[in-house]
Amino acid sequence: MNSDIQKLQPSRLWHYFQEICQVPRPSKKEEKIAAYLTGFAKKHQLSYEVDPTGNVIIRKPAMAGYENRKGVILQSHMDMVCEKNSGTAHDFDKDPIRMWIDGEWVKAHGTTLGADDGIGIAATLAILEANDIPHGPIEALFTVDEETGLTGAFGLTPDELKGRILINLDSEDEGQLFIGCAGGKDTVATMALELVAVPPGHVAYKTTLTGLKGGHSGDDINKGLGNAVKLMNRFLWNAQHSFEIGVSSFNAGNLRNAIAREAFALFTVPSENEAALLDYVKTFSQEIRDELKVTEPGHVFSIEPAALPEWILDSALQSDLLDALYACPHGVIAMSREIPDFVETSTNLASVRMDNGKITITTSQRSSVESSKKDVADMVACVFYIINAEVEHSQGYPGWKPDPNSEILHIAVDSYRRLFNQEPQVLAIHAGLECGLVGAIYPGMDMVSFGPTIKGAHSPDERLHIASTVKFWELTLEILKNI
Repeated sequence: MNSDIQKLQPSRLWHYFQEICQVPRPSKKEEKIAAYLTGFAKKHQLSYEVDPTGNVIIRKPAMAGYENRKGVILQSHMDMVCEKNSGTAHDFDKDPIRMWIDGEWVKAHGTTLGADDGIGIAATLAILEANDIPHGPIEALFTVDEETGLTGAFGLTPDELKGRILINLDSEDEGQLFIGCAGGKDTVATMALELVAVPPGHVAYKTTLTGLKGGHSGDDINKGLGNAVKLMNRFLWNAQHSFEIGVSSFNAGNLRNAIAREAFALFTVPSENEAALLDYVKTFSQEIRDELKVTEPGHVFSIEPAALPEWILDSALQSDLLDALYACPHGVIAMSREIPDFVETSTNLASVRMDNGKITITTSQRSSVESSKKDVADMVACVFYIINAEVEHSQGYPGWKPDPNSEILHIAVDSYRRLFNQEPQVLAIHAGLECGLVGAIYPGMDMVSFGPTIKGAHSPDERLHIASTVKFWELTLEILKNI
């Protein structure tokens, strides 16, 4: 384990965060972290259960003198987003996260760190272990598959949880208390992969776009970041119309809830158009460099000769695909009319994949207005209906309606004032939180969400701010003492 991490305070919080980072926990593969959590419960003689969905619930009685306090649920999710840079050798099913300290931040080497939501798990375990932290009855809820489907929250049943106050430890800006979130759903389009032989007289090139920041498709959607799917498609679309290229492969983006940050394409071009194409590459590179110089100064767009492939896309299919990706919206659709500077509705063009005999385009939509969520999902679907693609919508998940009169909110605000002599921000978040589903299953559940500062979530640039983690810990303890 990293000895520098072990020196950080509070020591037990960082101890558990480092232990968690040694346990592989991709979405839908939480068996190892679930076993770690149940092993923790056994070691500390705490009652626990694993529900049919795979969620782990650990219960701890109230500290002496706090038996009459209201029960509280500390909630975090087990899984992490598994993203890595293209040059990083890492197997998320087997390898531990390699952590390091860079000034004020804890980072990982070339991969996501998993502070989302490993730090929430770590704080909960440190509280469950301690004998000197005042609190009423605690239920610690660790859910599965938050990142790719909210499966754990969907699987909760009305009789599982006894408490009616829930603290969600899965927000990413210290000093902000969240009392509402957007709902979301996915829209996925598929088409059969129709290929034809490469015509004679063609040469092949591979083009690569790397170094984009990526980021969370909710929290970062309004930051003007580059989308690798849109940028690579823009190049291919123009090259198709001007130089008659034939696309052999086009893969970009990865996860539904991350802004696409890398793209790779292989294409052919008639020999007589090769020189003009290479001149256009210089023009295109300069265009996107100028456009993204503020938000994406580290991006790299490159092209190199490649071995001639045997097949390329049928020309009609290629035109349909590139047209649809160009037309598909990405980014903020509407800002809130009620909350200043708050994104109300957005859509993320997350990925395009060509494999297993088909083309798959994955998108995700978010909105704090249920009708707007459906509207933007239908808007995206229609882009792909036009080219006769098959389109499926996910079940989706509900938003969480803010309650400014919430008891736990007032406790949290008062606790923050006492500790830090300043006012916290009370906000709704454009990202999805499990609170929306919990509130639907447990009507009347009183909820608040907060956390330390995490930047670059869902990307290999993910980093956890050390000083804010201390404040997050102190606030959690202060709230527990005052419930």
